Amino acid sequence: MLATCMTTPTALDRVLDKWRSRWPEWSVAEVFMAPDRRERSLAWFALLQEFEDILNVAGDPLPADAKLGWWASELRDWQGQRSRHPLGRLLEPLPAPWALLADALPSLVAARERPRDGDAALAALTAYTGAVAEVEAVVLGGSRAAPASLAAQVLAGRLAAAGTVALPLVLEPGSAAAPEAAAAASRAWAGQLLARWPARGGASRARRMYARCARHRLQQLAAGRTPQPGRQPLGQLWRVWRAASGGP
Repeated sequence: MLATCMTTPTALDRVLDKWRSRWPEWSVAEVFMAPDRRERSLAWFALLQEFEDILNVAGDPLPADAKLGWWASELRDWQGQRSRHPLGRLLEPLPAPWALLADALPSLVAARERPRDGDAALAALTAYTGAVAEVEAVVLGGSRAAPASLAAQVLAGRLAAAGTVALPLVLEPGSAAAPEAAAAASRAWAGQLLARWPARGGASRARRMYARCARHRLQQLAAGRTPQPGRQPLGQLWRVWRAASGGP
């Protein structure tokens, strides 16, 4: 199915454009990257988005779990230079431990369960973000990113995508709670994630810029506002420049 429909050059363009449309801030961020690193970084973040979409699936999880199994098989094939997905054209040639990431993907199924608290939410992603950190060090260069930092970014994306389903049980507003209570619980969780956010978002320049964009979105959620990525380009330019330069 998935293996046979994504084999043309336009298939790769569609995958990359899909991620660009969800992260319009990146059109500003990639200006601060070397030209030969831009497409590779874009492909890496698009790949991670595939996994986060599976984590954040709504409704029947069985099709998403099947897709997760497909991706585990695909990544093991990348280890042997036998990619089928178009992202493999850009990423497979890199000598990254793809099998390690494949082995960690099943942990995302358990990570969908509502965690008891913030510590449990981070712990549920330990295997996945640890593998991501190892692969990312090869793909993006630089030193290894802290798995806890990556987990905070995944949880921020989960809050934005899944809403109250992503809240730890200790913040559960209750099924009969007023919408105001649910909104307050979401703001509280966003605030907790911001408190766990590292001062510097990651090891590589690309990761630092991505983390800074994600942090800004999370700050909007914590303030009770809906993130509007792509707006206020001068503010975006300032944030990604700071991140690219190594600032918070």
